[in-house]
Amino acid sequence: MSTAQPENAGAATTAGPRILLYSDDVDARAQVRLAVGRRLRRGAPDIEWVEVATAAAVIAQAESGALDLLILDGEADKVGGLGLARQLKDEIFRCPPTLVLTGRPQDAWLASWSNADAVVSRPLDPVELHGAVAALVEPSAVPR
Repeated sequence: MSTAQPENAGAATTAGPRILLYSDDVDARAQVRLAVGRRLRRGAPDIEWVEVATAAAVIAQAESGALDLLILDGEADKVGGLGLARQLKDEIFRCPPTLVLTGRPQDAWLASWSNADAVVSRPLDPVELHGAVAALVEPSAVPR
């Protein structure tokens, strides 16, 4: 039995960002994942997506403190992402950055009310969405 270890066994693996994605619409979640991509930049670790479809699941995950970003669908039925964003910002100490998706650009004022850190309107522009996500997850890595 050998006790030799591979060369990279002691190297710490860098985990990618954990991003919560809330929408009751599975197609909307797929559009967001496709628009953002697998990673934030070339050579970066893959994003770990935490997909949820209920407000209770969002709150439970956000309270765990193990998330780097919350993406909330403002058009979700029952509990919309805008109201949920405001609730999370008011109730959770050190709430992760929050990005809300609105149905149209004219709804940006609602995102302001929700205390969201960023807003992206539909139809989703992959470049805009990816840039907003990268700016919230890795603020120092995004050129200004």
